[in-house]
Amino acid sequence: CGREESRRFYREHAGRFFYQRLVEFMSSGPMWAYILAHENAVPLWRSLMGPTKVFRARNSVPDSIRGSYGLTDTRNTTHGSDSPASASREIAFFFPEFNEELWYQQEEPRLRCGPVYYNMEERVHCVFRDGDTELT
Repeated sequence: CGREESRRFYREHAGRFFYQRLVEFMSSGPMWAYILAHENAVPLWRSLMGPTKVFRARNSVPDSIRGSYGLTDTRNTTHGSDSPASASREIAFFFPEFNEELWYQQEEPRLRCGPVYYNMEERVHCVFRDGDTELT
């Protein structure tokens, strides 16, 4: 994620004292963006990440991602949307070709139909179909 893309991503924080630090950290090396699908994806992911403040994360939830790997409050290793509306906006930012409405109509109901596996080539979860053998 380059500097200009990082600036656009964090534009809601422009003018705040930590904005430039966020932009610099986000553009300082490789990053991966994922779409997490679960009924409670936002609060569950935020719980796994731990508090934004690394000091608080280390003391209250040391096994969280930020408690384990965070360096500072703006270099806390991970980002998570703070609401479903933010998640939709951020998904559109990183995955402009992804149609969230279509996914909810066609794909999401299928994922509720049975066991799933992760297809590493396509980088998506797929539902086992009749006749499929489970992966080991």
